[in-house]
Amino acid sequence: MFIDVAGQDVYWFIPPLVALSISFFTSSGGVSGAFLLLPFQVSILGFTSPAVSATNHLYNVVAIPGGITRYVKEGRMLWHLTLMVAAGTLPGVFIGTIIRVEYLPDPTNFKIFAGFVLLYIGLRLLQDILDKKKVHLKTHTEEKFQQLIKRKHEDANNSEEMPRVNVKKFSFKTLVYEFYGDEYIVSNIKVMIISAIVGIAGGTYGIGGGAIMAPIFVAIFHLPVYTIAGAALTGTFMASFVAVIFFQILDPFYPGVSIAPDWILGILFGIGGLAGTYLGAMVQKYMPAKLIKWILVASILFVSIRYILYIFG
Repeated sequence: MFIDVAGQDVYWFIPPLVALSISFFTSSGGVSGAFLLLPFQVSILGFTSPAVSATNHLYNVVAIPGGITRYVKEGRMLWHLTLMVAAGTLPGVFIGTIIRVEYLPDPTNFKIFAGFVLLYIGLRLLQDILDKKKVHLKTHTEEKFQQLIKRKHEDANNSEEMPRVNVKKFSFKTLVYEFYGDEYIVSNIKVMIISAIVGIAGGTYGIGGGAIMAPIFVAIFHLPVYTIAGAALTGTFMASFVAVIFFQILDPFYPGVSIAPDWILGILFGIGGLAGTYLGAMVQKYMPAKLIKWILVASILFVSIRYILYIFG
């Protein structure tokens, strides 16, 4: 059965299947996969108007609760970090939405912008993975966590408790939390400043910022990937929820441009993503931290290089 989405006739099961496949892998790193759905919409469906960004945000709103539910259930949701991300990201999303509508309606400029933003983040994370001289505390924690998972897998009677995130101190300036016996200190002010910048980029690109914030938490703040995935996803959900409303409100003011989300396409993507983010979050603890980071790097660099090469035809 065909349905009409973004002006194209598509089998109804294609959008949810694509979203499920992408989100299953990316949600383990705290990313919904919206930044990979964008090239599918632009290149495969020919969906290039600003509405494609709004549709991506709608996908996030429907899909991300699956991953959030799982991370909350396993006690690895850093709500305090989510609050700081939201405080910075939400104002940025408003600015990013205006930029997308006013200054980057042309898909060529849009791809150039998105390509270089993602290239920087991808190379920064790649450097963090390949830098063998630095042994961060996060690496030690990630290795201990993987060893615990391995022991429990080999011995069904293993009674060791799964570690949960424990917030020890929270103020406007600082967040201190413990995970598996190791303590991490986060500058909330830096998180909010970076989140604001990311919110602008994410609001413009249609990804809510999670695809950028998750690698930043790992590569710049040196936090274990097992503790930041839930916060990154939740921050993306909140930003995208606001962005969808904002795009819908702006739509009547731009009669010659499609701005509001394609609701059918966004919901179909979201249904697949809902299952994918839940399953991805569920299996995350069984995946080596380095593998999760490589998935993030490969995904980000693939899209960024593809868009940058678009410049040269």
